[in-house]
Amino acid sequence: MYWWPEKRLKFSQELCPQLPHPPINDCRAWDFSEIGQMGDVAKDLTAGTVGGAAQLICGHPFDTIKVKLQSQPVPLPGQLPKYSGAIDAVKQTLAAEGPRGLYKGMGAPLATVAAFNAVLFTVRGQMEALLRSEPGAPLSVNQQVICGAGAGVAVSFLACPTELIKCRLQAQSALATTGSAAVAVKYGGPMDVARHVLQSGGARGLFKGLVPTFAREIPGNAAMFGVYEALKNYLAGGRDTSELGRGSLMLAGGLAGGAFWISVYPTDVVKSVIQVDDYKNPKYSGSIDAFKKILSSEGVKGLYKGFGPAMARSIPANAACFLAYEVTRSSLG
Repeated sequence: MYWWPEKRLKFSQELCPQLPHPPINDCRAWDFSEIGQMGDVAKDLTAGTVGGAAQLICGHPFDTIKVKLQSQPVPLPGQLPKYSGAIDAVKQTLAAEGPRGLYKGMGAPLATVAAFNAVLFTVRGQMEALLRSEPGAPLSVNQQVICGAGAGVAVSFLACPTELIKCRLQAQSALATTGSAAVAVKYGGPMDVARHVLQSGGARGLFKGLVPTFAREIPGNAAMFGVYEALKNYLAGGRDTSELGRGSLMLAGGLAGGAFWISVYPTDVVKSVIQVDDYKNPKYSGSIDAFKKILSSEGVKGLYKGFGPAMARSIPANAACFLAYEVTRSSLG
């Protein structure tokens, strides 16, 4: 972009004639740093959007199975659970709803995936800029942990209502009380869920589960970005990771995504059961109550329901996300 220095100088002289002004032909006198900062934000927004789309396409079917397993009711004594495991959940979903059932609830994250990942990577990028000793200087792993935690705070406000809509769509068949093979359809789509939630709980209802969302996103993203940076440094043999190949980026991204879920999975279970809970007759009074009830009725295993599908999703989905982000960011200069 060309800024036409003559016009800029004339404008500044008219606005503040008493101040000294740099000569037109002295390029060093003109500060273009804010343009570079704006450019970095735009690049992070674009690359984050592409990375989020890649992550969603790869990982949503696994996420659907995870939520179904997390939210299925505890069986009565002598009864079998609705799903005996991940494979059984896949089979029942395909039999009852077809392949589309694995992508149920994708509309909500698809509509916001651009905003979610744009916020995540942009906030992380801006925090990187704040922590750098000089422009372009690489950050330590500990500094990347701080950047990830800060990004987690920001994305929680967007993740909570988005995931509430997604979880209620994904879990409605698992929560069905009928014994028939037919799926009990309560919601027609993401907008229908939002309408029901607003009618039942008002605007605050969309932020049900915000506390466990914070408890998931802040430490989870701190772990993910810290592990990602540590693995890149290890694979590159130092802090200069600019020459890493795509295979190395995918490996680091996949394992970093796994670190996210290993560090916060029980919190995600608590978040899911709270977000699919009834508004008028809630089963849980809050996060602590949900944690205690799951632990007392199902034991520690109850806090890891759906862990297999979550990990099976996380590694390829985050490998795709980080690779798409890095390649897009690099191509933008």
